[in-house]
Amino acid sequence: MASVPFDSRDGVIWYDGKFVDWKDAKVHVLTHALHYGSAVFEGERAYGGEVYKLREHSQRLIDSAEILGFKLPYGLEEIEAATNATLARSGLVDAYVRPIAWRGSETMGVSAPNNTIHMAIAVWEWPSYFSPAEKLKGIRLTWAPYRRPDPLTIPCKSKAAGLYMICTISKHAAEAQGYTDALMLDYRGYVAESTGANIVFVRDGELYTPQPDCFLDSITRQAVEAIAARHGIKVNRRHILPEELATFTEAFLVGTAAEVTPISEIGEYRFKPAAISELLMHAYLDEVQPKKVAAAE
Repeated sequence: MASVPFDSRDGVIWYDGKFVDWKDAKVHVLTHALHYGSAVFEGERAYGGEVYKLREHSQRLIDSAEILGFKLPYGLEEIEAATNATLARSGLVDAYVRPIAWRGSETMGVSAPNNTIHMAIAVWEWPSYFSPAEKLKGIRLTWAPYRRPDPLTIPCKSKAAGLYMICTISKHAAEAQGYTDALMLDYRGYVAESTGANIVFVRDGELYTPQPDCFLDSITRQAVEAIAARHGIKVNRRHILPEELATFTEAFLVGTAAEVTPISEIGEYRFKPAAISELLMHAYLDEVQPKKVAAAE
C-alpha cells in the first residue's frame, strides 16, 4: 500500500460532513490554503479500533484553527464522531488518522476572511516505523539547517501546515546524507525537536526534555512523561544547550507517528538505547493498546 500514490487509493474520506470516494476528495488549485498556508491538521493513531487521545487531538485542531483566525464548522463532539465513523468505514483497527481543515477558494489574496472553511478526515494503514528490536538499535539524526522561529514571528502553538515547510527541507537534507531525521535548534540556539517529533534525553535515571515554548508540546510527550512519573522516573523540562548532549546516555523521539523511538546518534554525539528507553517504549505501547493488554491478561 505504501507504493500507491495518496490520490489514487481506494476507500472513502470524510469531507465537509459526508463521505466521498477517496479519489474524489479534491480541492481547487486556487484554494487559499495551497497558496498561503491557511490550513491546520492533526496526526493521530488508532490502536485496536480506538483513536488514542482523540479528545486531546480534536481539541488541538479546534485551537489551532482559532490561532490562525478561523473557526471550524464542527464542534468537538462532531469531530470525534466523524473521526470514529471514518475509522469504522475504513475497516482498519490499527491505523493512522489525518484530520485537516483549510480556507477555501472563494477569493485569492492574503486577506480571505470570508472564504469557506473546509474539513476532511482520512484514515489509512500505517504501521510502526520499526519493530521493537529495530527501534532498540537506535536511529541516526543530524543537525537541521533551519531553526524553530521566535514565537513572535510564527503561531507556534498551532499545528499549522505552513510551519512544516522548514521541517520538510530539513528532513530531506538529512535523508540525502543517509540519516533518518534531523534535530532542530530553536532561534536562541537551544535544542528544540526533530522535524516531526519531540525529543527526550536520559541522564542518571532521569528524563530531560526541551521546554516547549516555541514549538508544540507533543500530546505523545505528555503521555510518556506521565508514564515515566508512574514508574518513579523524574522528568525535567528545561532549556537544553547542544553541548549538553555529551552528558546524556540515552535519547529518543516521541510522537504519534514515531511513538517512542530510541536514538543512537545526533551529529557528533552518540547514545546507547538502554533500560529507560526500552521501558518507556514498551510501556507506551501498553498504554495505547489497553484492549489488547486486557485480553492478554
